[in-house]
Amino acid sequence: MTSEQDYEGNLSNGHLIVGLGEALWDMLPSGKHLGGAPLNFAYIASLLGDRAAIATRVGEDALGREMRTDLSSRKVDTSAIQTDAKLPTGTVDVQFRNGQPQYDIRKPVAWDALEWSSSWQRLARRCDAVCFGTLAQRSAESRSTILRFLESTPASCLKVFDINLRTPFFSRSVIEGALRFTTVLKMNDVELPQVAEMFGISGQSPTELMPVMRQKLGVKLLVVTRGERGAAAADGSRVVEHPGFSVKVRDTIGAGDAFSAAVTHCLIRAVNLEQTLAFANRWASWVASQAGGMPVLKEEERKAMSPA
Repeated sequence: MTSEQDYEGNLSNGHLIVGLGEALWDMLPSGKHLGGAPLNFAYIASLLGDRAAIATRVGEDALGREMRTDLSSRKVDTSAIQTDAKLPTGTVDVQFRNGQPQYDIRKPVAWDALEWSSSWQRLARRCDAVCFGTLAQRSAESRSTILRFLESTPASCLKVFDINLRTPFFSRSVIEGALRFTTVLKMNDVELPQVAEMFGISGQSPTELMPVMRQKLGVKLLVVTRGERGAAAADGSRVVEHPGFSVKVRDTIGAGDAFSAAVTHCLIRAVNLEQTLAFANRWASWVASQAGGMPVLKEEERKAMSPA
């Protein structure tokens, strides 16, 4: 059974950005934090001033209710959150090794049962950009719903596939299915060689590999984050790089999602690629300097991260 609000009259003018897939609680040693790549993405999009919505599913439980209450104060549109009467709200146990998060992702949970609906169809037809990944496609039901959503978006919609590989919840067939709808493919420097090997793509170096991969996988833009070394992007035969910003890292949860949101924000405004990478790296660095993937942005921090 699903409970969700309708969209008629709920969406105003401006760029509508949708995070599609998992929304959950990261159970960190320091306590629980809202998380899930699509939700982190939507939250940062809201901080950037876009109309941000999260299309996901939570349980009819205390964690699901707390998520809705928390998001209502963050300017993230919760109208597309479905409610599952049987499955619980998603949680992930997070531990850190050498500063890097290690995840124990619970299964099955509510976002494993995403349902296609007329309400989601209307949302898909209105969105200017949508970000999705592989994790929420680990169940056949949610994968089918996600693909239907992508298929229902307008041709002008920017479809950002943040591949976000989480073993064992991905496969070549899942990635191939998603690539049919992808405008921008985003991954990190660990995932780059994994995907290259999966598809039989070779290159002497990452910068040689990226244009070949972009062309072979049929996407307009390939973006690769490189942690403290910044990021690179290929939009043809050229590769644009940015060295990143030096910050004191609190944890890296959600930094890549912030990067994706900032890239999306720039691309739908036709910002050039060099400026886009600088802007996105600045937002990713800020999130890495905070706890969790959805930190509160102070006004002085907002001013510091505005484009130069």
